[in-house]
Amino acid sequence: MDQSTLQNAAAKTVAVGQNLAQSLADPAAPVLHSLSMWDLFWGAEPIIKLVMFGLIVASVWSWTIIFNKVYSLQRLNKAADSFEKAFWSGGALDDLFDRIHNRMLDPLSAIFCAAMREWRRSIAKGMTRTTEIRGTVEQRIDRVMQVTLNREIQQLERHMGFLASLGSNAVIIGLFGTVLGIMNSFGNIVGQQSASLAVVAPSMAEALFATAIGLIAAIPAAIAYNKLSSDVNRYENRLDAFASEFGAIISRQLEEAV
Repeated sequence: MDQSTLQNAAAKTVAVGQNLAQSLADPAAPVLHSLSMWDLFWGAEPIIKLVMFGLIVASVWSWTIIFNKVYSLQRLNKAADSFEKAFWSGGALDDLFDRIHNRMLDPLSAIFCAAMREWRRSIAKGMTRTTEIRGTVEQRIDRVMQVTLNREIQQLERHMGFLASLGSNAVIIGLFGTVLGIMNSFGNIVGQQSASLAVVAPSMAEALFATAIGLIAAIPAAIAYNKLSSDVNRYENRLDAFASEFGAIISRQLEEAV
């Protein structure tokens, strides 16, 4: 092979390499979307955009619930400490009831006042004078306290199911958006007959962005649900313990009244 043929082959090789490099890195090559988060959201397909928007709204709502529950539990525990201090101070329970029955600040106060109302109603009807009726009065007071406890716990557990659902399902919803984005990416490849980065990258980025939003929504919700559930259970045990202790006090009062 002579020298001129080698030079021509080398020149063609260099030209092909230059054309390939230009096709991959040409600044004038069309780019369908910017890869910023804002542009990824607004450039997404309507269904993917709806998935992202729903996850963002759910995440904001979950943080609202988390902050509200944390504040409520702190406030309730502080109010319970104050009530128990007054309850176990040795003062008359009737005086404590008269002082707080019009401004119950926490579930402990509500349980106490519900039991005291039933107790006073029973005394007013003379139901504590006979041994036969004493057991019925005790059962009614216990039932009133349990009903009040359950109502207060239900109020405290409101929206906890939403945190549980978001923590377990947000990633799946994000993956749904990811699948749609990948399908859209393949559609772009077929439509433009090209698998270049400029064609594939925007749709793939949208797909991964949907998964990222799902994770951002799911992880805090799951962590908060586990922590808040533990705190609510601890507070519920505190209410149960108080109801049992107060029931024992009522039982002794009934025995002394016979």
